[in-house]
Amino acid sequence: MLDPTKAILGTFGQAFIGGVWQTNINHLEANVEVEKRELKLSGMTWSAFKMGIKKGTGTMSGYKISSAMIEQGFKKFNIISRLDDPEAYGFERIELENCMVDKVQLANWTAGEEVTDETQFTFEGFTLHDKIEIS
Repeated sequence: MLDPTKAILGTFGQAFIGGVWQTNINHLEANVEVEKRELKLSGMTWSAFKMGIKKGTGTMSGYKISSAMIEQGFKKFNIISRLDDPEAYGFERIELENCMVDKVQLANWTAGEEVTDETQFTFEGFTLHDKIEIS
């Protein structure tokens, strides 16, 4: 039976760029897609698949507090995602490697509202440094 206290809340997520905690980031998503090659083999009634090239994409968003992403421009960088709910079985730390933004947001504001920043990016690999394991 699931212990509900072990369900991990995103409240405890952190994003680090260049070793600096990005306290303004309140959403980080990263995905890896694989291009599968369909093979039709003689004597088989099912298609078989061979794994092809992988593609990493992501989005991070939060409150605008500086011009850091504008200055970053299209230079590559790494992001470390850390998810550490104190009631969970442990914490998870994943490094997204060779990240590059898709576009640089120069302005996006409305009078009377908090200014937010959303950055879509691609990445070229990842390393799972720490994993959550059920004990």
